[in-house]
Amino acid sequence: MYKKNTFLAVIPARGGSKGIPGKNIVNVQGKPLIEYTIDAAKESKYLDQVIVSTDDDNIKACAINAGAEVPFIRPAYLATDTAKTIDVLIHAVNELKKCGESYDFLVLLQPTQPLRKSFHIDEAIVKMCDGGYDNIVSVSPVSEHPILMRKVNGNDKLSNLLGVNSTVRRQDFLKVYKVNGAIYINKIDNSFNQDLSLNDNKVPYFMNSKYDLDIDSYRDLKLLDLILAEKL
Repeated sequence: MYKKNTFLAVIPARGGSKGIPGKNIVNVQGKPLIEYTIDAAKESKYLDQVIVSTDDDNIKACAINAGAEVPFIRPAYLATDTAKTIDVLIHAVNELKKCGESYDFLVLLQPTQPLRKSFHIDEAIVKMCDGGYDNIVSVSPVSEHPILMRKVNGNDKLSNLLGVNSTVRRQDFLKVYKVNGAIYINKIDNSFNQDLSLNDNKVPYFMNSKYDLDIDSYRDLKLLDLILAEKL
């Protein structure tokens, strides 16, 4: 709780990952991947409850062993490649309401961002509440600036993605950030519905790029292993 606001953390982890089978519980430096996110959530000063939404019994066992709650099993229709995250979150909120539990804000913590720390979560909560905002999203500086990116037109010609002159010194590039997927916080009210686009949350919480690693491939896993082993 922070300033009388209550916070529910939801960690979505389905079992059907195709790129890396069993990705959410793959062992990295002696711990299942999901445990890094659970640990960060548990160490937060302001999160009131931490749950994992999963359809998979192995993930459920790992989550409970790591100290998270798994109060329900996610239905199969919400564990497909096409299922939307917002629908998974709405389902979680509704399931908890059936048990008489309700919260002011939902904090989405994706297990594929294992370098995010508890202080990031707490700083995002403080910024949002102190600013009187209804939402926030974590962002990091981009490593590949979009001023140098191009799209191909129908006549097989390149055009600037940003539509601006790219003959600019690198040190003069506009500051650009990307939504890094580590933290999303949204008020649970009438706007928390199927039309909500979490990536379009308006208030930024700035994170150093060294904490931004989205696990999507075996190469990402290897990089994570090296970072945690302090070899990078």
